[in-house]
Amino acid sequence: QVQLVESGGGLVQAGGSLRLSCAASGTIFRVNAMGWYRQAPGKERELVATIPEGGSTYYADSVKGRFTISRDNAKNTVYLQMNSLKPEDTAVYYCNADLYSSYSDRKYLWGQGTQVTVSS
Repeated sequence: QVQLVESGGGLVQAGGSLRLSCAASGTIFRVNAMGWYRQAPGKERELVATIPEGGSTYYADSVKGRFTISRDNAKNTVYLQMNSLKPEDTAVYYCNADLYSSYSDRKYLWGQGTQVTVSS
């Protein structure tokens, strides 16, 4: 059973920092793109950042210059370093991965979500 396990959310004051982690576990053949999404109360889930297996990262305009996405391929883990946090960053953050659990078994997985709350 392949799954994504997130950690690192919490409560922080505006201007503070948090680092989210998301590890893919189980039998994994290859991990393609990984990313982070977020969903605030009453709003739709939105893309925050993505990082492909190789190539350029992508950031939503609202987090450019403040958030950094990175990955450790040896650990099948993606990170989101969040600096200069604002109250409007408050949301449940979900990681996502496009991966293969075998040569032909492709999966699109979601983490369980981790709450990030930024107080003003």
